[in-house]
Amino acid sequence: MKCPHCTVSIHAAWNAKSIVYHTAATPFSYRSMVCPACSKWVIELKHDQGDWNLVEPPAMARGPIPPEVPKTIAVDYLEACKVLPVSPKASAALSRRCLQSMLRAHGYSAKDLAKEIDLLLAETDASKAIPPSLRTVVDAIRNFGNFSAHPITDVTSLQIIDVEPEEAEWCLEVLEECFDFFYVRPAQAAKRKAELDAKLASAGKPQSKG
Repeated sequence: MKCPHCTVSIHAAWNAKSIVYHTAATPFSYRSMVCPACSKWVIELKHDQGDWNLVEPPAMARGPIPPEVPKTIAVDYLEACKVLPVSPKASAALSRRCLQSMLRAHGYSAKDLAKEIDLLLAETDASKAIPPSLRTVVDAIRNFGNFSAHPITDVTSLQIIDVEPEEAEWCLEVLEECFDFFYVRPAQAAKRKAELDAKLASAGKPQSKG
């Protein structure tokens, strides 16, 4: 698992206990551990037959959003992170809408998200094609929760589909890789080109091509 504080991958060593009150309708349990990487407490709580819910920290911590990411996309991503401990299904729905927004902003528009992913994977322009590692994980999203049977359109972009908590978290990781590919790297390349052109101009030479 990843520590929800520092996001370092760790081996979960939970200390679990059950708590029963004579006035409670159902017993509940809690489990806790200290992250060996950052030494912070991680605590989860659940009712008798329910799922574990993260209560400390109150929301899944993830890396800061690059400033190059558009605000509308960043808002959906942050909300997906926030609700992940409470509802993985809602988090995954927000992640899918976030992915769809990115794809459409880059020209991959179709009647539903599955077909938009197809357009992305079929990109023939080498300068726009995503790397193999990203192709694999983006394509895998369609297999989460029988996703292929639930087309995500403009009307159903927030459709709730059953997913495992690990799948919902993986959706967030895919988004972070997409942020890097679609926004961070192009911005870095543009900055380097601008710096090079400035040096060439100061030397009285023509600007670089591209």
